[in-house]
Amino acid sequence: QLHIVESGGGSVQSGGSLRLSCIASDFALDNYAIGWFRRAPGKQREGVSCITSSSTKYADSVKGRFTISRDSAKNTMYLQMDNLKPADTDIFYCAADEERVCSTLWSVLPFETWGQGTQEAVST
Repeated sequence: QLHIVESGGGSVQSGGSLRLSCIASDFALDNYAIGWFRRAPGKQREGVSCITSSSTKYADSVKGRFTISRDSAKNTMYLQMDNLKPADTDIFYCAADEERVCSTLWSVLPFETWGQGTQEAVST
């Protein structure tokens, strides 16, 4: 079973920034589609961003504020989150899938491997 770990969550004020990291220890992230998802208590999971070697996708709610990127040397994916809003308070998850592509429906398709999540809180 593959393992990925998220980190970088925390508490910030509205308008602040955080950078989440997604690290894989036993497989090369470059060969997988990586998705960032979010979920608030009592709400359904929402796709935030997706990246493959050839494409990236963002949810409308984060376009222009969030940036997904990779550092292949560190086998790490990042989600830079700027201009954070209280509505961004969620648990964020990183997921990987070898067969997935970042198509229009990427956020509703299953991903094989999930991290444990990292909590983020944005205050006014």
